[in-house]
Parts: sequence; structure tokens; C-alpha cells
Amino acid sequence: MKVDIEKFGRIAVITIDRPPVNALSQALRKLIEVRLDEAAGDEAVKGVVLACAGRTFVAGADIEELGEVRPPTLHAVIDKLEALGKPSVAALHGTALGGGLELALGCTFRVANRDARLGLPEVKLGLLPGAGGTVRTTYLIGAEATLKLAGSGNMMGVEAAQGIGLVDAVFDNDLVANAIRFLSDRIDADDIPPPVRHRREAMPACDPQALESLTAELCRKARSSAPELAAQSVRNALTLSFEDAMAEERRLFETATQSDRFGALRHLFFAERAAAKPSGDVAEAEPRAVQTVAVIGAGTMGSGIAMAFANSGFDVIVRETDEAALARGMERIADTYDRSVKRGSLSAEEAGRRKARIAGTVAIADLASADLIIEAAFEDMAVKKTIFAEIDAVARQGAILATNTSYLDVNAIARSTTRPADVLGLHFFSPANVMTLLEIVRGDQTAPDVLATALKLARRLGKQPVVVGVCHGFVGNRMLQARNADLSQLILEGAKPAQIDAAFRAFGWPMGPCQMQDLAGLDIGWRNRKALGETDALPDRLCELGRLGQKAGKGWYLYDDNHKPQPDPDVDAIIAEIAEIGGIARRAVTDAEIIDRTHGPMIAEGRRILDEGIAARSSDIDVVWAHGYGFPRDLGGPMYWDDHLRESAQEKKKV
Repeated sequence: MKVDIEKFGRIAVITIDRPPVNALSQALRKLIEVRLDEAAGDEAVKGVVLACAGRTFVAGADIEELGEVRPPTLHAVIDKLEALGKPSVAALHGTALGGGLELALGCTFRVANRDARLGLPEVKLGLLPGAGGTVRTTYLIGAEATLKLAGSGNMMGVEAAQGIGLVDAVFDNDLVANAIRFLSDRIDADDIPPPVRHRREAMPACDPQALESLTAELCRKARSSAPELAAQSVRNALTLSFEDAMAEERRLFETATQSDRFGALRHLFFAERAAAKPSGDVAEAEPRAVQTVAVIGAGTMGSGIAMAFANSGFDVIVRETDEAALARGMERIADTYDRSVKRGSLSAEEAGRRKARIAGTVAIADLASADLIIEAAFEDMAVKKTIFAEIDAVARQGAILATNTSYLDVNAIARSTTRPADVLGLHFFSPANVMTLLEIVRGDQTAPDVLATALKLARRLGKQPVVVGVCHGFVGNRMLQARNADLSQLILEGAKPAQIDAAFRAFGWPMGPCQMQDLAGLDIGWRNRKALGETDALPDRLCELGRLGQKAGKGWYLYDDNHKPQPDPDVDAIIAEIAEIGGIARRAVTDAEIIDRTHGPMIAEGRRILDEGIAARSSDIDVVWAHGYGFPRDLGGPMYWDDHLRESAQEKKKV
């Protein structure tokens, strides 16, 4: 770790060098201060370029120091930079995130390589920027643009950043040399704006109502109340003095680091990284090369998987059994891209490029060139075994064969081929081009390099991978069955579907189990129960009556043309009838009982999954549920919640 200073005429270049990502530890902050003092005291220096060695600009604070005060603070370093008395420019490459972007905001100017990205990701840890990220940015680009950046935690490309005034110039190469030239030109032209802290009067106007609407939308998308912290600090920047707004930002930050939400989101932050990192024999394996991907099945799931790969630059072959089914699948894919263009989330040119990467076929022989073949057919073991025997006969040696099964035995599927070492499960979640979770199912004979390849593919796809073992339903769906096992009994005893769903939403879920079953289709569970020789009188009756969920216009609820669920008196009558037949006395059921009788069994199943070695870590289960099933991120996942938050929440309710 070092911080160098080198003079190029009248311009001093301060270069931060702390591999791998130049994280702002206490020791690094001390070294930066020393170089800033050196530049300030050198009369020959008329301007300063702040740059970084390695693959990136400062990519954030040192997360191990979060919640601690170790001088010099980042706040103090930025104040020193801003008060240098000489113009400065931050030269950004790679990523400038969190504290890195805040450090850059202490400079007079910011220039960047064209492929650099900027962001304020603290919200993903339940925090807000703590060293001026919401205050200075509001002065520079306005309240709404700042809230979009700090409230989402998403990264922004430099061209977009330049368009809103966050970046002053963009270069294709020779970043430091161009930064020196840029600063020298501005000095020669006597075109030096005041420090950002003094630009309050020039900040863009803000619509308070738009700010409130944006805050609500960000909280909904994040499934967390954390964006409200950034919103409050942005509002403070609009109404308070710089000093007071900065003090409030820091107070909000320090309070947030002591919250249960921060503990939960910090847990998920590290859990997600642990789940994606190869371990054991997989860490030593060399991933196989994959560029051409074949998908068998062009239904909702198959087309979603095809788009997920095409969106990430893979060449995709979609195979269906007949031309009519293939045409429907290709039309589904084209319609999805067209809707994205109409919404403005994708350019027509990029949509065209993605569609061009997807080819269709009905000939199984056309899959011979694929590096990876993913089966996304009907959830039936006989069907899947037949398909795998077919692709085993045509796939090239070294190709990876994957099943997208949600429940079935991956080992049994692998045994239908002559190459079980090349077979694994890739359980995408619907819609596969949107949902982030990817359960990677390792069979008994799956080769380490096949698993290593799957983890590498997940990164390229932008998915959150979790490696799991083979059992019925793997981790997510097995626990989901446990969570919902008592659902019918709860309803028969007196809880209404709408009450159950409301209790789940109050807990933090985006929707409750009854509405979720209606959305997915009640026939999925019905078909699965039939395959296992099981029955569940209440949902089975709904299915027998054609109440298959939203797609049928009725399930647990009635649906209007806008798909809005409404309680249905007919369902109440069916419930009462089945309860009477079963001799079940109906009573009032509390929301607390609903949560206890659904979440308790789910967590107990999670403990059994750990005992059996299906999941390697408790935190892997939390990642599955946070990414695939909507478990509230503010609670850290079901296992974390049970270990750290459940008892205290129950005690608070008693009080």
C-alpha cells in the first residue's frame, strides 16, 4: 500500500495504490492526507490530479471499518482536499463507488475513462453515504438524480454521468495525461468553479412530490426501507446549510450502522459473496469455455433462459419439438424485447442485436455445436430422461448438460446419459431473464470443472449462484413446501386468504402465499401432489373447479381485467364446507400465529437441509430466499432472522 506524488510541470499527480480495489482504510487515508499536505505546501504546484493505480479508482470504504471512527475520517480527508486552495481533478477508471465517489466529489472536477462506472451502493447495506455523498451530489446534479443514484445503489456509466453533470469530461485512453491537460487548460482559461460545497445556489430545481414518489418506488424495488435514509438526507441538502446537512447525513449514517437492518444486510452482503465463490475441489478446477448455449423448450421458462444468455452476449439455439411451438416461443422472445424498447429500457438497436443471437430449430442434431445444453421441458421425470438420452447422443464431448428441474432427482437424470460427470442442475427462477437466483445443483458425479463453469457463467449472466445438493425441491422449493404445508389447515381453522397474505406483507414479503400461488398457478402444486400420490383437500377442490389462479381469472381470489385480486365469497363457502366435513371448529386466528405456523416449519426444514449437507452454509439458505422468494432483505434471510431477530421481535410485540 502506498500513495505516490509526482510533478508534471505545475500539476502534481497523487496516485493511490492499495490493491485490489484501493479501498479507503484508515492507513490509506493517512497517506492521502500526507500527500495533500505536500501538494498544498508546494508553491510550484498549481493543480492536483487524484488518480489510482491498478484496475480501478477507489471502489469504496473498507467494509471492516463500517460503524467505527478511525481518524483521519474520510469526511476529514475530503474536507482537506476541497480546501486545498488549488484546483483538483479526480481521474476515474474502473469503478468509483461509495467513499471513492465521495472522495472524487471533494475535487473541483471529475474526468473518467469511457468504460468507468460510478455509484453510491451503501443502500444495499441499509446505509446511506456518510461523507457527503448525498449532500455534495445534490448540489452538483440535483435532488432527484442524487436520490436515483444513492437510493438504488446501482452503478451509472460515465456518459450518463456526464449528461447530468457528475463527470466533466470523458476520455478513451491516457486518462492521467488527459486529466493533466484538462486541468491545465481550465487553469489557463481561469475557468475554475468554486468547491462543490459552495455550489448550493446553482443546484437544479426539485419537485418535492416527484421526490416522494421516487422514494416510494425505490423502497418497493429494494424491498427495504433503506432508500428513505438517502431521501431524508437529500431533503436536508435542499433545506439546511451545508454544515448542518453534512452533520445530519453523518448522524443518519451512524444511527443506521447500529440498526438491525444494517446487521441483516451486511450479513447478506458477505453471504452473497461466499455463495458465489468456488471452494474445495471446485476452486482448483479450470472452467470450460462456453459461448454457444442450447435451450430445449421454448415455453415461458425456456424463452426466459434463452434471453438471459442472449442478453449477456452468448449465442443461443432454442429447440422445440415442432414448428408451431417454436414459432410461439420465438414470438414470445421477440415480444419481450419489443416491450422493453417501448418502455425505453432497451434501445431498438440493442434489442435487434439480442434477438439476432437467438436461433430456433426443431432438429436435435443442431445442438451438436453447443458448449452447454439446458433442458427446460415439462416437469416430468420420464420426459426429462428421454430428452437427456437424446442430447447425450448428439452433444459433443466436453459439452455440459443441464436440467432446469425445480424438484426432480438430478442424479437419476444424469444416469440416463453416458456422461453423468457432465450433468448438473441449473435451476433458474421465472422469469429467468429477470430473476437473479440460480440454484446450481451438484449431482453425485458432477465434475468439479463443470461446477466451476456454472459459477463463472452465473457471474457473466449477472445471477446470484448458490450451490446445492440433490433432494426433492433442493433448498428453496423444499423449504417452500414446508412453509406452506399448514396453509390449508390455517384457512380451514379460520384464517382467510386475504388475512394470511396481509400478515405476510406486514412481515415484509412483497406478497403472501395465496396470492403467490394464484400468480404461479394452483395447478403446479396440484400436479406435483398427484405425482407424489398426495392430496390437499382445499386447493385440490379449487383446481377441480377450474380455479387455477390468475390465468383462469379465479383461484384463491377473483381477478378483474387488471389482475387485481378480490376476496371471493364462493371461496369462503368452499372453505366452510370442507371445514365442516372435516369436523374443524372455526375460530379467530392471529397474524402472529400465521407467521409462526408458516415460518417455523420453513426454518426447521432449513436446519434439516443443513444437517443433510444439501446446503453448505446457513447463509446460503438466506441467499436463496432473499433472491428467489422475496424474503425481506432487511431481515437477512430466514435463518439469520431466526438466529438473530425472531426472539427480539416477539419480545417487542409482547411489550
